[in-house]
Amino acid sequence: MPVSDASSLFPADFLSLMRQSLPDEASFAQFIAYSQQPLRRSIRVNTLKISVADFLSQTAGYEWQLTPVPWCEEGFWISREDESLPLGSVAEHLSGLFYIQEASSMLPVTALFDAQPQVSAVMDMAAAPGSKTTQIAARMGNQGVILANEFSSSRVKVLHANISRCGVSNSALTHFDARVFGPALPEQFDAILLDAPCSGEGVMRKDADALKNWSLASTKEIAATQRDLLDSAFHALKPGGTLVYSTCTLNQIENQQVIDWLLQRYPDAVEVVPLDRLFEGGDQAATPEGYLHVFPQMFDSEGFFVARLRKTASVEPLPLPGYKVGKLPFSHLSRQLESEIVQAAAAVSLKWNDSLELWQRDKEIWLFPKAVTPLLGKVRFSRIGLKLAETFPKGYRWQHEAVIALAQPDATQTFELTAAEAEEWYRGRDIYPETAPANNEMIVTWQQQPLGLAKKVGSRIKNSYPRELVRDGRLFR
Repeated sequence: MPVSDASSLFPADFLSLMRQSLPDEASFAQFIAYSQQPLRRSIRVNTLKISVADFLSQTAGYEWQLTPVPWCEEGFWISREDESLPLGSVAEHLSGLFYIQEASSMLPVTALFDAQPQVSAVMDMAAAPGSKTTQIAARMGNQGVILANEFSSSRVKVLHANISRCGVSNSALTHFDARVFGPALPEQFDAILLDAPCSGEGVMRKDADALKNWSLASTKEIAATQRDLLDSAFHALKPGGTLVYSTCTLNQIENQQVIDWLLQRYPDAVEVVPLDRLFEGGDQAATPEGYLHVFPQMFDSEGFFVARLRKTASVEPLPLPGYKVGKLPFSHLSRQLESEIVQAAAAVSLKWNDSLELWQRDKEIWLFPKAVTPLLGKVRFSRIGLKLAETFPKGYRWQHEAVIALAQPDATQTFELTAAEAEEWYRGRDIYPETAPANNEMIVTWQQQPLGLAKKVGSRIKNSYPRELVRDGRLFR
């Protein structure tokens, strides 16, 4: 479409802002052209479950074309011959081997860990649906703790489902307006990602209605919220820590100007850590300040903005919040009970390292990341770590999320399903194998990945897949 016709699709004020941000009319014309092209799909291999090399080997026989994303070693643009099967219904996605994530959105976590590779406490301030939280967990190797916050209650469930599918064990979920963290958790985090709520201009290739309600006034209102969240994040960050601010929008009001505000507010306590050398070719998206301002035409991706900051000194703390957290409804276990649970879990192939510790709430047994301890009693958590089991008179009922994250079975403890049987499993149906399993209790697997813990009842395998995860329609390839 000619540039002159762009006004029929884009608000005039938006086009004016884009013209100010792009170097010349040719770049502006390219921007308009790419903004109307379909967005190519991309995935990120989940290295908590499989190496990139093994993933590429496992999928080598598929009719997939995988093109590396230059700023993420685990990221690939994907092109498939058969698009009739949703990417979310292929076996490797169901078992958590990859996450469907837009390539540009892989940038913030890469920027975070490039500057701060060793961390024990990280906060993802606006975490749902979980793409960046799971990327952070993979970079941390499930060590330490990630406080993953989501303001929208409906999206907390989606966040939990995604971190569970990906085998994340070091998360602690909260459900707050993120303005609370600066006052409540001052200088607690080594690294913080604020992927801020924004006007979403960068996602127009995926969502044709992205600019439907866009206005200059609403953009300025959003920027005011972003400043509050950035200030909160900065107070929650330890001196020496790294803060990455990102948006999927393109205007400078929500991007450069928000960062400028923080730099002016704390001139002696913050510095910009440039991103122009983050990856080969990154200089074409770099701004004079050292941020990345990614327009769709640069890498044939969504639009994105990323800034990386380092806190160089403490700042005056914010007033403590007025709310009361209440008593933590969990308690430590006796050594005897802890030993009993460890042995019982090992008998069904569930094992964990010393970065996790056992807690109890009524009849529930949980595994918390040890690194969450300094945060307990300061904010209320929706969910911490993994729910390991529920106790009942005959023993323990092991939880699906724990099996997915912790199962380490040997050959005698697994029952490898056929492709057809694995499909039945995901549909929530019992399995009737040709040869009955040798064990009464087993980890069922497909492609050597744990799908769940199941029991033999006669000649069938009783399905334990959670009802809320059951799939219908076409699955696999």
